Amino acid sequence: MSGFRDALAQVPPLLASHVLLAGAALLAALAIGLPLAVVAARRPAVGRVVLGAASLIQTIPGLALLALFYPILLWLSARVGGGIPALGFLPALLALTLYALLPIIRNGVAGLQGIDPAVRQAADAVGMTQAQKLRLVEAPLALPVLVAGIRTAAVWTIGAATLSTTVGCPSLGDMIFAGLQTQNWALVLAGCCAAAALAMAADALIALLERGLATRRPLWIAAVALLAAGTLAATAPLWPRPGGARTVTIGAKNFSEQYILARLIGDRLTRAGYTVRYRDGLGSAVIYRALAGGDVDVYVDYAGTLWNGAMHRTDMPPRAAMVRAIGAWAARTDGVRLVGPLGFENAYAFAMRGAEARSRGIADLDALGRAAPGLKLGSDLEFLSRPEWAAVRDAYRLRFASATPYSPTFMYRALASGRADVISAFSSDGRIAADGLTVLADPRHAIPSYDALLLVAPSHTRDARLLAALRPLVGRIPVTAMREANYRVDRDADKDSPDAAARWLARRLGL
Repeated sequence: MSGFRDALAQVPPLLASHVLLAGAALLAALAIGLPLAVVAARRPAVGRVVLGAASLIQTIPGLALLALFYPILLWLSARVGGGIPALGFLPALLALTLYALLPIIRNGVAGLQGIDPAVRQAADAVGMTQAQKLRLVEAPLALPVLVAGIRTAAVWTIGAATLSTTVGCPSLGDMIFAGLQTQNWALVLAGCCAAAALAMAADALIALLERGLATRRPLWIAAVALLAAGTLAATAPLWPRPGGARTVTIGAKNFSEQYILARLIGDRLTRAGYTVRYRDGLGSAVIYRALAGGDVDVYVDYAGTLWNGAMHRTDMPPRAAMVRAIGAWAARTDGVRLVGPLGFENAYAFAMRGAEARSRGIADLDALGRAAPGLKLGSDLEFLSRPEWAAVRDAYRLRFASATPYSPTFMYRALASGRADVISAFSSDGRIAADGLTVLADPRHAIPSYDALLLVAPSHTRDARLLAALRPLVGRIPVTAMREANYRVDRDADKDSPDAAARWLARRLGL
């Protein structure tokens, strides 16, 4: 019960962001959808095109639609010379606005087309213009049907807004994604309950508005007042407060180690006088660009990820040379500052259950390549699309019977249950030793080094106070300490939260 209470304490600021995003998307969809509904109802040929396009958008999964706007906005920003944020509120707003259009347009068209033709003829007979007929006759009659569509759009938008976490926009999805990754079910439950309660409250208030409009009673005024008051109250945590310290945004990818390191960094910056917020659950493909663009101020990335992904390098220099080259490249191309390596490496490492690896005589990736056609691979959500996988696959001719991506936590469970025979593990993960896994050697050195690197955005490269708070972390974290901190979050029983694990790690390092 105390864990659930702790989780509920995280709800208010995320609920505020969720309400702001969903409300803005719904208002934007109304501004676009209502005129389109009128045109579509009056011109059937146009209506077929409009409804077809809106229906097509609905067939795109919400997560894919959100992710699609990142490269589009990035491309537009490059064409107009920057200034368009490719991460955060804007891509989430655009995607959710498109997602809310279909029920608004469809119900608007249905309401207008369902009006008795005799009513329209009577309006024409008294000399009403098209605008007067719409305002005084058609709109009041179609309104109850339209509001029913707005109810559907509101519920859809509130639900889909939980996915905005993946593009760096805070929402109740932050709690759900983090809880699923760390198996903190109290966090998942609190996030789901808050999102469900918000959707039910919005539906009930819009239903009250619908009833008032249908009966032509002043009930609709009370519904509008309640909606406005509820929105103001929910977004109160986002209201500006005078005299506050500058806010620093700390980015994190979608696995336990990143959550822990983000909280470790956040604690140090809070002690240095900064206001801290977190952008969790970002993918490797977007988080560096978010840092370079100023949407994220500081985060930890890995040398091999930047080397293969952002820099598109395929050569394999020594670890120290790779780190130096990454620092020089980041400063030269994006103005990003490499504060330094943290002292440990979190490399990809293929792992098997210890007993099975011994029984099959598999000790390295050469042997795995020979046995791969009879084995099932489990990977994290990114690995199979990364250049590291292509390099290892081609170097060792890895052709598995099947390859299934999992969230990192569930990837380890798939190995334990036999649904996977080998996984793309992480060398700093405490579950390798705890589960008795065998890590397979890489004799051809196809996997690059993955030193954990602390990076700051261009706007903070000369921020002496921030850099002074971060420098004590450089070279300070041994892999044994990081494994223990990770395991505290990932173990099945007596789990720690990422915040608690970060505090433990700080004590362990004498910080």
